[in-house]
Amino acid sequence: MLSVILIWIYMGITTFIIGYGVLRVITRHLPYYANVCAGKIDTEAGDRHRTGREGKHSCPMIQNVDAYFMCGLVCVTVCAQFYSLFAGVGLAANVVLCVLCVLTVLVDGRAFAETIRPLAHPDMLRFCVVFALFLLFAYGTSRGIIHYDTGLYHAQSIRWMEEYGVVKGLGNLHCRLAYNSSSFALSALYSMAFLGGQSYHCAAGWLAFLLTAVCLPIGKSLRVRRLLASDFARLMCVYYLVNIFDEMISPASDYFMVLLAFYIVIKWLDLSECGERAILPYALLCVLGVFLMTVKLSAALILLLTVYPACRLIREKKWGETGVYLGLGIVTALPFFIRNVVISGWLVYPFTQIDLFDVVWKIPRGLADYDAREIQVWGRGYTDVTQFDMPMREWLPGWFRTLAGSDKVLVLGAAAAVFALLAEGVYLVWRWRKRRRAAADGAVIRHGEISPALFTAQATVAGSFLFWLCTSPLIRYGCVWVYLTAAVVFGGIYELVIHCAADGRGATAGFRAQAGRSSAGEQNDRAENRGWRLAAGRAVSVAAALLLLYKGFALAREITGSYVNDYWIVQKDYEAYETYAYEIEGVTFFCPAAGDQTGYDSFPSSPAEADIRFLGDGIGDGFQAAD
Repeated sequence: MLSVILIWIYMGITTFIIGYGVLRVITRHLPYYANVCAGKIDTEAGDRHRTGREGKHSCPMIQNVDAYFMCGLVCVTVCAQFYSLFAGVGLAANVVLCVLCVLTVLVDGRAFAETIRPLAHPDMLRFCVVFALFLLFAYGTSRGIIHYDTGLYHAQSIRWMEEYGVVKGLGNLHCRLAYNSSSFALSALYSMAFLGGQSYHCAAGWLAFLLTAVCLPIGKSLRVRRLLASDFARLMCVYYLVNIFDEMISPASDYFMVLLAFYIVIKWLDLSECGERAILPYALLCVLGVFLMTVKLSAALILLLTVYPACRLIREKKWGETGVYLGLGIVTALPFFIRNVVISGWLVYPFTQIDLFDVVWKIPRGLADYDAREIQVWGRGYTDVTQFDMPMREWLPGWFRTLAGSDKVLVLGAAAAVFALLAEGVYLVWRWRKRRRAAADGAVIRHGEISPALFTAQATVAGSFLFWLCTSPLIRYGCVWVYLTAAVVFGGIYELVIHCAADGRGATAGFRAQAGRSSAGEQNDRAENRGWRLAAGRAVSVAAALLLLYKGFALAREITGSYVNDYWIVQKDYEAYETYAYEIEGVTFFCPAAGDQTGYDSFPSSPAEADIRFLGDGIGDGFQAAD
């Protein structure tokens, strides 16, 4: 646990400084003046009103500390990927990182001091809660269950990254080593393997801890019994964090993908709810969405979020700003695609539809196609690759029967949310046409509105859910879309129906001008209408609080039930497996004596004896298929 804490402190310092420096450069070239997004709570009315004044760097995307950490996390990962093109990601990479941090502070020391000054005088209650969560998640990251795929290829991928960086044709040794994920570069950068001890794997736990801090505002919403769409997303994020508490020790790309997706959607909803008008924070979240795609390609539909800032940029003809965001996205994705080509010979492995490169180390097309089909059928619950083209109506019922009870409920909720979103879309079109007619008559309709940013988020999570369901619907591949689709769609509808109507925004200005005044009966009807909606809002808030208490109790029971007085100093190491040695051109490789897992120590290894040839004199020069 102590080793986890020390590495997290180092990660926190370096990512915060790098994130500060990058955001400082971006906002210097794209001046950012945003709304103050803090909510002013009217406890007597049980309502939340968004108030704002113009102020620099005042939005959650910039003002909140997590923005610097997250921006830095992305930047150091992208840099680690570029660095891996030339050398292993080890001691030298960390030296370069530290030098960049020192230069950032020296160049902009006064502004940096102003930025961190508020951190020296934190709200003590919030500080104590965050510190307790820090220790709790450090404890969870120091021990737990190592994911099966970590022993299969995660650990080997990270070790190749540590020692050699990128290696031509590495996927020919083991096709899963071609599952290039930027999360492996992050894990290698902060593994501290160059110290001569073990290779630590703390990055997923650090990201999970950051998400707990992002979820804390739900407490204020529960106290005033006023939940917004972002609070429902936070609720599902807490649900997921509890589920992976004993697994986040593993550097699996699935955990990085899910946690980053939660962060993007939650912060997007925060921006929408506070009435953020600037394009910059939405665009930066879209760049983070590009990074999410490099963590796991199956999350690529998160890029649907770009529709909102793109439409605004085009409408406002901000071509220079558009070019900046496109450049940021290209730089973020570029090392991922370069590594894909070097490792596998394919731009996007294992999908052979895009065949742009004719290199000697390319993984054979037949093997790549087989691998892609195997991923699909495995997610659908069967193992016969020859049935990969089975119609959805045939495999879906069997797949659904194999789900756990809670997963069945959540999947059904997400499917219902898709239909609800379609109905919402029809409603919005009707509202748009009604608004145009009212405008022609001089009236103003102010109620029943759903912001374009919120609808974009709803459409994105619903589209991602459908894509996951129709391709390879293994729960751990896309649980974030299952959780978020119901939360964001129904949360947005709940906010519209309960809060807007309860606020008394049910009459248009045109109607009031025509009627002049309301009868006593109409006033009583509105009061009664407001009363039941407030009661419904309180009931939902109580249900959400009970769910959080239940998950908290379940987590406490799990921790106490599995407690062992170990790993207080050094984090639990990768699992060890029995292997045997064999040689290729005088170089020793390893294979598992049973099963297909080899872990970290047996290096280099593969689940079966590889049929490969070297491209040069050693393994660092790369491999090609023997035939």
